[in-house]
Amino acid sequence: MRQVINPQLQLGEQDIGAIVLDPKSRDDIPQILRGLQYIYVTPEVREQVFAILAEVIPEGVDGKADAKTGRPGMEQWKILVLGTLRLGLNTDYDRVHELSNEHRTIRQMLGHGDWADDETSRYQLQTIKDNLRLFTPDLLDRINQVVVRAGHALVKKSPDAALEVRVDSFVVETDVHFPTDINLLWDAMRKLILIIAGLCAEVGLAGWRQSAYQLRQLKKLYRQVQRLKHSTAKDPERRAAQQEAVHQAYREYLAAAEALLVRLRASRWELEVRGVAEAFLAPIDLFLSDADRQIDQIRRRVLQGEVIPHEEKVFSLFERETEWISKGKAGVPVELGLRTAVVEDQYGFILHHQVMQQTTDDQIAVPLMRETLTRFPAIASASFDKGFHSPANQTALAEMVPQVVMPKKGKLSLVQRTREQEPEFIRLRHQHSAVESGINALEVHGLDRCLDHGIDGFKRYVAWAVTARTIQRLGAILRQQEAQERKRKRGPYHRAA
Repeated sequence: MRQVINPQLQLGEQDIGAIVLDPKSRDDIPQILRGLQYIYVTPEVREQVFAILAEVIPEGVDGKADAKTGRPGMEQWKILVLGTLRLGLNTDYDRVHELSNEHRTIRQMLGHGDWADDETSRYQLQTIKDNLRLFTPDLLDRINQVVVRAGHALVKKSPDAALEVRVDSFVVETDVHFPTDINLLWDAMRKLILIIAGLCAEVGLAGWRQSAYQLRQLKKLYRQVQRLKHSTAKDPERRAAQQEAVHQAYREYLAAAEALLVRLRASRWELEVRGVAEAFLAPIDLFLSDADRQIDQIRRRVLQGEVIPHEEKVFSLFERETEWISKGKAGVPVELGLRTAVVEDQYGFILHHQVMQQTTDDQIAVPLMRETLTRFPAIASASFDKGFHSPANQTALAEMVPQVVMPKKGKLSLVQRTREQEPEFIRLRHQHSAVESGINALEVHGLDRCLDHGIDGFKRYVAWAVTARTIQRLGAILRQQEAQERKRKRGPYHRAA
């Protein structure tokens, strides 16, 4: 049977529990490795985490590993270490690849020794990518819960001590360019020509030998439209002349795109006749519909002066889950991504998180807190900002949590004003802003921009970031406690006379 990590040390390998980390280092890596080391050496934590890791079947050299026959594949412990480093350091696969092969302490944490190190212990970039994508958001969330409980055991004076949680949401940006209707049309046409030209070359269909030239010609028209601006001159004739020039540029761009679409649809039909699989034709159909939609919206908006409803707009052809979010922040008029809600306790641990699709703060407050209570029942208070307020939320949350701190929007009644002036309400309200520090830590350590693709990749990326942050927080607490213990043993410091 497959093992999460081989417990039998090989010649030259060092026990993970015996790895010595520089106590004076202020870098993130020692904190992350100390948290991982604690998971490995603490029997009750290790047993729970390893039981979860055992559910993952790693990728082997030639595909999926076999749990019954022990077909070679990356050990799950190593996947956890590398995934935690990727998000904990807010880095990409290339740096993780370099660290996994060249960083001495990280290689020790992966179970490798300095002596007799050979090519069989080196990691390939694609192997790392394939294996890190195997972890699901649910699996990572369960690991996060185990690590949070381990952290609580270190910092809580009593196992029954109550938790004071803070709830807030922020935007995790998707890796997209700023959308306009003309560049979205260009994206669709570019992908269509590249895909169809490639498939036609494979099956021997003629007609797209000059695909690169056709792309360049279309891009010239796109750039011409992009450069033209509407006139602000006071002379009506000059404004009218400039507007006509703009409209003419748009008409030429749309005409060229429509002419190419006729040829693209003909080639798509010929590919289907040649027996090309539906899996290859489905992306073509998707981009064809995208091109049609963008042409229609450009014509309606520019040439007919119509305002396009928000619900009809698409903000990326490659990350279709992307939403246009305006939270009213100073200097940040709009963010492109998805909202993510987090629940943080007074010790800086993220108890729960949720990616919000087409959902606002007031819609998620009750289900988010209900799910958090199933994980950590000992919650004595929960604070929110005004965005989560609604009368129904106030009533439902009051039945779930002893103390709810949720300021009401608008004018307050006498009862509401009295409640919000209570000392405990004020104390918890003042402490609520600490959640911004936790959000900033998540953004610094991975959640500023999601680099994975698709909604599944987005949710997995967020779950990896939350788990990595929790492990790093655990490591930071351990290193702080160890520093205090060294200081206590050393005694008071006396300056020389």
